[in-house]
Amino acid sequence: MAYKFIECNREQMYLMPLSLRDWLGKGDIVWFILDAVKQMDLKDFYKKHRRDGWGRPAYEPSMMVALLLYAYCMASRSSRKIEWLCERDIAFRVIAANQKPDHSSIARFRHENAEELEALFIEILRLCVEAGLVKVGTVALDGTKIEVNASLSSNRTKEHIEKEVAKMLAEAEQVDSEEDRKYGKKNRGDELPEDLRNSKSRLERLEACKKCLEEKDAKTRQKQQHKIEQRQAEEKASGKKKRGRKPKKPEEIELNEKKANITDPDSRIMKTRKGYVQGYNEQAVVTEGQVIVAAELTQEENDMHQLHPMLKEAQENLKAVNVDGKIENVLADAGYCNDDNLDAETEDGPTLYVATKKDHKQRQKLREKLTAEGTIPEGLSARERMDWRLSTAQGKELYKKRSPMSEGVFGQIKSSRGINRFLQKGFELCSSEWKFICGAHNLLKLYASGKVCWA
Repeated sequence: MAYKFIECNREQMYLMPLSLRDWLGKGDIVWFILDAVKQMDLKDFYKKHRRDGWGRPAYEPSMMVALLLYAYCMASRSSRKIEWLCERDIAFRVIAANQKPDHSSIARFRHENAEELEALFIEILRLCVEAGLVKVGTVALDGTKIEVNASLSSNRTKEHIEKEVAKMLAEAEQVDSEEDRKYGKKNRGDELPEDLRNSKSRLERLEACKKCLEEKDAKTRQKQQHKIEQRQAEEKASGKKKRGRKPKKPEEIELNEKKANITDPDSRIMKTRKGYVQGYNEQAVVTEGQVIVAAELTQEENDMHQLHPMLKEAQENLKAVNVDGKIENVLADAGYCNDDNLDAETEDGPTLYVATKKDHKQRQKLREKLTAEGTIPEGLSARERMDWRLSTAQGKELYKKRSPMSEGVFGQIKSSRGINRFLQKGFELCSSEWKFICGAHNLLKLYASGKVCWA
């Protein structure tokens, strides 16, 4: 008796669907993204192209935007992988209308339209607002570290950079002398070979590193001078000399141990739970529905100075997309806790719920049965007042939401979609990419909600 199998005949001829609409189901995310892009204002993308029909034709901007949004949603950000998928994957072929943009065109579009792609964050947030997804009574603020396209081993001290710059300048001078002898001083000669062009760009990056280290040195000396002046003011007020070792003069501080990265001079060495990485500090303000309402990139290694700037940006973004209502409560971990942040809280602004201890200690305290009641006691410091607020029944209930709101979003971006490294180099380009990543996250939230806000 013969086996009963479904036939597997690779020589069978097929008639493919005549319409791309027949290639994917009606509820596929591809159709959602294409419809969403139609709702966005893309005029800034089109302004960069000629209207007279001259020149080599470019890929349609709306198609490229949809292609990148879908790629980021599907965790396929590499331009070479996107090119490959446009040949092999049905969904990518549908979005590209069966065209096959090469990786150079994709990378160039992303690089040349960084600001325009960054602005899509607000466009997508507007779609979320129109669908009723953005409820801003309570928001959570948190930061995470993402690596850049550079290695930790590429960090150099100021002394090392100065030696390398001097060496490269000497080599450049030698090349100039040899070319003068070969071509004559008035003759141009052929273009520089590729290795020398790379050397020129490397020299530019080394100069940028040197400037970065000089700025760090200046800030360190300024901070040391402020410490000395503060000590002198305290001694003058008390009429007594302070005990302990006097702070060194700014010019006596050893500064050569600071380092900068020669691959991406704007990036910084960041400490994470898993060790040190070369990267940036990514900030996000998130609603209870895990919609990101503000996203920013910072070079600072900690979150201490990001609380009020991020809240201000969130309020400006919400105003820009015509959100009714305002932020009432803000949840943040101990990384944002200092006296200046707590003292800056205003009566007409949102109420802060900022942890005063590390996260595991704060959670342990929230589990305690003792609950603060009544009015806040007088004579407490800013931290003690915040401790008291977090000990109330309302404070405990609200702070429990912080981790699922903010850390849940970072988990979806970094773990679920595998976005652990920027593809771009430089602060401005990485900042644009971070906002585009957050925009793609919000677009997925809108798709999952099923609340399509357009016909």
